[in-house]
Amino acid sequence: MAHDHAHDHDDHSHAGHDHSHDHGHGHSHGIGGHHHGPVDTGDWRYAVGLIVNLAFVVCEFGAGLWADSAALMADAGHNLSDVLGLAMAGGAAWLARKGRHGAAGAKRTYGFGKATVLAALGNALLLIFACGAIAFEAMRRLAEPAPVASGVIMIVAGIGFVINLGTALMFMKDQHKDLNVRGAYLHMMADAGVSLGVVVAGAVILLTGWAVIDAVVSLLIVAVIMAGTWGLLKDSVNLALDAAPNGLDVAEINAAFLALPGVSAVHDLHVWGLSTTDTALTAHLVHDRPDAEALLAEAQAVARSRFDIGHTTFQLESGALPDCPSC
Repeated sequence: MAHDHAHDHDDHSHAGHDHSHDHGHGHSHGIGGHHHGPVDTGDWRYAVGLIVNLAFVVCEFGAGLWADSAALMADAGHNLSDVLGLAMAGGAAWLARKGRHGAAGAKRTYGFGKATVLAALGNALLLIFACGAIAFEAMRRLAEPAPVASGVIMIVAGIGFVINLGTALMFMKDQHKDLNVRGAYLHMMADAGVSLGVVVAGAVILLTGWAVIDAVVSLLIVAVIMAGTWGLLKDSVNLALDAAPNGLDVAEINAAFLALPGVSAVHDLHVWGLSTTDTALTAHLVHDRPDAEALLAEAQAVARSRFDIGHTTFQLESGALPDCPSC
């Protein structure tokens, strides 16, 4: 008994079942109302952030040495962690763009998109490390409060606040579209918060002489940073483990395919992130329709329009196969 075997646009005769694989079509970026991809994140933002913040790190560390301020030197170290984070995020975006333009080579068939996930994970871990360093220094200064040059601290930290806030605002628009951009945004907002906290602490110390305020404010800022970093860490670990991206319900996707006319079962459904912006999907659809090509187009349309998934591969089956006897 003969059935149709459809692969993209070619029909072949095959006994036992009807298969349809889509590898070359259904790739779409920027669907569902927003634009995806490293091009949208703007590599120039990473370059500008790197140059400005690296220059400030050097100046702040020098000011800390001149004023004999451990607070400024510690803040310079935290700023340096943000510079490294921006370097990782910008490098990952560049790699992902390079892969898109066909330079990934025959071995990396998905390109370098996963580098954006690794960079987001690295950024989260770097933030946690920076928080640990700040908390350690704060606890030491709680035990041994020391006089600080509050005037110099306020001026330099105030400049740092403006620089870090300005850098963060460059990434704010795209932070919900790309986990990697979100990491850069959180880094710079966290550092702006640290700088603002140092300014406030300097003002209080100037007015009251309570040097312990500096350490207390530092610990409060660490708590705020950790709360924001937890979500980034969780999402980046999930993507690194090829889990479904945040915001996509696999059960809902399964139900949407089951609702297609003629589809009686869905199995081997997998959804994972190719990068921090692009999602891939594979699924086997068991059906009784004679128009396999039309069903394939409908399944792709559902993935694109409802779930913003452009990388799709479907296998269409007319009956139960050994890998899914319950179908």
